[in-house]
Amino acid sequence: MNRTLLAATLVAVSLAACGRKDEPPAAPPAPPAAAPAPPVATPAPVTPAPSAADAAKDAADKAVEAAKNAGNAASNAASNAAETAKDVAGNAASAAAGAAQTAADAAKDAATAARDAAGRAVEAARDAAAREPAEKK
Repeated sequence: MNRTLLAATLVAVSLAACGRKDEPPAAPPAPPAAAPAPPVATPAPVTPAPSAADAAKDAADKAVEAAKNAGNAASNAASNAAETAKDVAGNAASAAAGAAQTAADAAKDAATAARDAAGRAVEAARDAAAREPAEKK
């Protein structure tokens, strides 16, 4: 029954299509001239997204570079601090040498003054000893 119904439907559609003659439709009127199309923008080249391994490698490279820069900065700072300490130590040594020279000069002056005072004391003692026997006579 299904085949019969299908065959009958097919025959009916075929006969209906063959008996009918359609006239070709009239050509539609030409559309008015349109404005020129805007220029098509060329898309930017698409770069593939970096993989996680590439991103990790780039991050590691940047970290290594930053560590090198930090090491160089620390080295420069230590070198500058050592140079400054050397200069300060040199200045302190010069100041200490100047102070020692000043102290030595003061000691010489004090020794000279003490010698002169001792010499005057000896002279005074001699004069006093020379006068005493004369007064007793």
